[in-house]
Amino acid sequence: MKTYKFKTTINCGSCIRAVTPHLNKLEGVQEWKVDTDNPDKVLEVTSDSLDAQTIQSTVEKAGFKAEQL
Repeated sequence: MKTYKFKTTINCGSCIRAVTPHLNKLEGVQEWKVDTDNPDKVLEVTSDSLDAQTIQSTVEKAGFKAEQL
């Protein structure tokens, strides 16, 4: 199990709702959350099989930027 962290542009509840279906349909995601109180809007994804690039491109497909920390 690995946890990835990304600095994102996901900054509010509407943004979280927009990215939710994209992250929820990714095979291998155990859990994910966004800390919108953090100035970097940190997305944490726990997975047993995904790599950082796959997660990052999924977030970008949803219309947000993601940069691995």
